[in-house]
Amino acid sequence: MRRSTATLIGFTAVLMWALLALLSAASGKVPPFQLAAMTFLIGGLMGAVTWPFRKGAVAALRQGWQVWLLGVAGLFGYHFVYFSAIRAAPAVEVSLIAYLWPLFLVVFSAFLPGERLKLHHVIGVMLGLAGAVLIITRGKGLSLAEGFTVGHALAFLCSLIWSGYSVLSRRFGQVSTDVVAGFCLMTALLSAVCHLLFETTVWPADAVQWMAVLGLGLLPVGAAFYTWDFGVKHGDIMVLGATSYASPVLSTLVLVATGFAAFTWPVAAACLLITLGAAIAAKDMLLKRAPVAT
Repeated sequence: MRRSTATLIGFTAVLMWALLALLSAASGKVPPFQLAAMTFLIGGLMGAVTWPFRKGAVAALRQGWQVWLLGVAGLFGYHFVYFSAIRAAPAVEVSLIAYLWPLFLVVFSAFLPGERLKLHHVIGVMLGLAGAVLIITRGKGLSLAEGFTVGHALAFLCSLIWSGYSVLSRRFGQVSTDVVAGFCLMTALLSAVCHLLFETTVWPADAVQWMAVLGLGLLPVGAAFYTWDFGVKHGDIMVLGATSYASPVLSTLVLVATGFAAFTWPVAAACLLITLGAAIAAKDMLLKRAPVAT
């Protein structure tokens, strides 16, 4: 498979993550850890049900402890720290700090074998960051009203966890994406334990909320992790990092299209910044010439 094709497969994760806000809102008042347990269970089972039909797929679970530590720390660790940050600091501030991860992803990936950080990667990711700031703060700027708290530190840790997970996954590029199903099932189990310890159970109230939970498990908390794993292992990881800033903008556009948000100038400006940044970061991939036959 060509590298550009693998990059596009990885980018589908960004598209699916754009549905996260809408489906989470539509799922009702289900507590965070309970929702994570339910959706990661669906995401894990989605991969597991294919094992009987694909010879050797289940064998992907037989990995060393380093692979399992990376996968569980990436999926469960990120969500555990993020939920903890939301409880300790304003959600907008947490979201913005946590969304430094694409920037760190591009920087960290420069240390991978065969990768080189170029000026257009830096320009692209900085334009994307500017667009993300606009969309998350709604053009009103950001001021830490309560100062830098534990919640902000946890949000910063979130950005390091996900960028680190994504870059280190490239180091285990020979490991089949089938192992992600195991990561999801383990994350579901650990989330269920946290739910029982810290939350009161609240089930979805109607069919719409149940469908939203199912949609979360199938797409942004399911298939997205499989395609992202494949993309960061076999695609252009720097381009994926820069284009990941499209997720908050696409998420807002989905909310606008469904009547949950209004289309404002920050949305329009963020669209332009992130589109331009993604195009600049992907310059090598977009302008790559096919070899001339001799």
